[in-house]
Amino acid sequence: MQRGWLKEVVTQVVREHAPDVTSQSYRHAVTLPPGPGRARRYLRGILRESGLLYGTPSLTGPEPVKPNALARPSGPEEQLFLAVLRTCCRIALDLTVHIDAPPGPRAEQLLGLLAAWSHRVDDAEDVHRRIERLHKVWPLPAKAWARVEAALEERALSLAADPYYGLVLHNGAIFADATSMGRLTIAWFQRARFPRERIERLNAFADQQKALLVQVLIGLVCAERKPSFPARRAILRQIDDLHLPDPLADSTREFARKAFERPPSMKKVLAGVRSRDLKRFLIDQTLLASIADGFRSPQEQAWTASLGARLGFTPDEVKKSELQLAEFYAKHRNVMDVFTLSSGAEVMGEELVDSIAHQVRKNSRRLWQEIRETGELSVLLARAARGQTLSKDEKRRMREQLIDVAKAIPALAIFTAPGGILLLIALAKVMPFDLLPSAFRDEPVERDDEPPSTH
Repeated sequence: MQRGWLKEVVTQVVREHAPDVTSQSYRHAVTLPPGPGRARRYLRGILRESGLLYGTPSLTGPEPVKPNALARPSGPEEQLFLAVLRTCCRIALDLTVHIDAPPGPRAEQLLGLLAAWSHRVDDAEDVHRRIERLHKVWPLPAKAWARVEAALEERALSLAADPYYGLVLHNGAIFADATSMGRLTIAWFQRARFPRERIERLNAFADQQKALLVQVLIGLVCAERKPSFPARRAILRQIDDLHLPDPLADSTREFARKAFERPPSMKKVLAGVRSRDLKRFLIDQTLLASIADGFRSPQEQAWTASLGARLGFTPDEVKKSELQLAEFYAKHRNVMDVFTLSSGAEVMGEELVDSIAHQVRKNSRRLWQEIRETGELSVLLARAARGQTLSKDEKRRMREQLIDVAKAIPALAIFTAPGGILLLIALAKVMPFDLLPSAFRDEPVERDDEPPSTH
């Protein structure tokens, strides 16, 4: 994106904004009189309803017919970044309605909020002061927009990291930031003077929320086994990407290093968690992280159930959150999520493939017997092992037969779960080279209509 994109995006959002009067969150909020209480109720609901809870906003709103090249995303990471930014700005504008804020230069007010959101509190106060004296200092100088634009770019999460080597942190970080933006909006319009102390407290809380999420997700990752060295490096890099204040970043990295060697105590991690909203945040984000790749080990399931119980949620409440998560993604499959496995197992991390390989080797004798009984499957796997290209129909038949084989072996039931179809590609890659008899790898198959003999 070219310089000046922020002013274009904010101006467009303000110009095209129409107050939300149709959402369930709106219907719940208007039962209260205008003011901070009503705004908070709306915020709590719309963060979930908009998809920001899951890090993938569904309320992306109308795009201009001819978008200016300044704010035209050049890749999926920028596309998601702009979608989140636009959605947060729209929610902020809706909150001004629920607060019953007086009219004002909304684009410039959003700029001040975005400065506060980016921890540039001095810049936010400068914008607030200029708005108060707009008859003397107007319009805002380009450098005011440029400073906040640079801060947003710097704070944007690195979305290109392979999530299978680390934590699924992106979604929770987006939700924490979106919640902070909403609360900053309420604080900004609640009083005439600039609420510096309130802004600093809200920013500190958002940082602590992210650090706590890191600790909980590390506990989830370590529930099954120690993370590999690539995973450890990725997790430490992700902590850096959160741009936490130095003392908090240092303590979070130290926690991670200790947890790599000894799984953290859940009781100790959750010791200071009191807020129901924070508890809900932790269980929702843990559920999302645990099912993001379509693979949930028994250890992960047990750890998540224990987390829910310790946070005070019943098994039915945890299941309800899980169903809401599934329902959102079912309704919004077109929403771009950079952590969705949409391109196949080629992008799968080495830990997941190693886990699959372990289960396959452990059950190799029974697995091979099941494959031999299918007839055609053994032939297709043999051809794939020799690097031959399979037709689309052959790949479909191989996939269906692999599912049937997986169903017959309880240890491989993960392949029949939602998202498990992606794991079958990894299974097909591991199995032909590691488990099939040498005749499958070294000798050609004379006839494709007969399964090769074993030795």
